[in-house]
Amino acid sequence: MILFAVVSVVLCIFVPYSHCDSTTIAWCYHKPSCNDSQWAAIAPLYCNKTRQSPIDIVSASATANANLTEFTFEGFSSTTSMLLMQNTGKTVKVTLNPGVRISGGDLSETYDSLQLHLHWGNGSSVPGSEHTVDGKRYPMELHIVNSKSSFNRNTTLAVGDSKGLAALGFFIEELNNTTGQPASWKNLTNYLSNISLAGQSVSLQAGISLDDLLVGVNRSNYYRYLGSLTTPSCNEAVVWTVFKDTVKVSKDLINLFSSTLHVNDSSSSLMVNTFRSIQPAQLVSTQPKASNKSSTKMGFSLVLVVLGLVLRWI
Repeated sequence: MILFAVVSVVLCIFVPYSHCDSTTIAWCYHKPSCNDSQWAAIAPLYCNKTRQSPIDIVSASATANANLTEFTFEGFSSTTSMLLMQNTGKTVKVTLNPGVRISGGDLSETYDSLQLHLHWGNGSSVPGSEHTVDGKRYPMELHIVNSKSSFNRNTTLAVGDSKGLAALGFFIEELNNTTGQPASWKNLTNYLSNISLAGQSVSLQAGISLDDLLVGVNRSNYYRYLGSLTTPSCNEAVVWTVFKDTVKVSKDLINLFSSTLHVNDSSSSLMVNTFRSIQPAQLVSTQPKASNKSSTKMGFSLVLVVLGLVLRWI
C-alpha cells in the first residue's frame, strides 16, 4: 500500500496527464502535521535516506570536472513548447509539449523535458529558493524536470533509476527599479489569476519560450550533484544541475506567486514558503577554472613570437 502511494505521488508530480489523488500522501509545506519536518515519517521509503535534496552548495568545495561540458537544448526556443499551467496545491506546474529535450552536460543520454515548476517564499522579502549557495537563499527557484529519453516519458521507470531524472535549477533574483519585467515573465504571470485555486489549470497561448524565461543566464556555468526529488516521495533518482547565473525578475512579478495562489479553495491559506529545508551535503562538482599554467604558457609563447620577429629585422 505504501508503494502504491509513493508511485501515485510521483506520477502526480511528473506525468502531465495523470490523475492526482491529493490524499494519497498527505504532505504539505504549511502545517506542522505534514510539513517537511514530517516527511521522513509520512514517506519513509526515501525521504529519510542519505542522497536527499536540496542542499547548500559551498562554492569553494566544488571539485573540478572537465566533463561538465555545454548542454544542447532542443525546443527551448519554441514559443509553443508550454502547454498547460496548473495550480497543484503545492506549486505552479507548466506541462511541456513533446519535442523539448536536453543532452550533453555529462548526461548519460538525451533527456525529455516534461515540465517546469517553481518554489518561492513569501514575496520578494522572504526568499524561497530550495538550493542555497554559500548559505544564500534566493527569492525563487525554477526547476525544469527531464527524464531519460530511453524511458519514453515513463516516470515510473525514471524514478527507479539512480539517474533517471535530470533537473535543471535556476535561481530567480529581484530585478531592481523596474516593474513588469522581463516581458516573458509578465506574460507568464498574467495566467496566475486563472489558477488561484488548487486544481485549476489554464492552457497557455503561443508566445513564450523557455529561452525567454531564462534570459541572461549563461548555461555553460553550473554546479552538478546527485540527489533526489525535493518533495515526497523524495526518490533518489535525480541528476541535479544548478546554474550559477540568476534569472532577473521584477519584484511585483515575484510577489504575485505568494499573493495570488491558494493551497485549496478561496478560503484556504495563500501558497507561501513552498520549499524544502536544506538536506545534508553531497559531493558537488563544477567546471574547472581557467588554468593559470595555460595562461603563463600562452604568454611565454607570445614573447617568443615577438622575439623572433625582432631578431628577424636585426
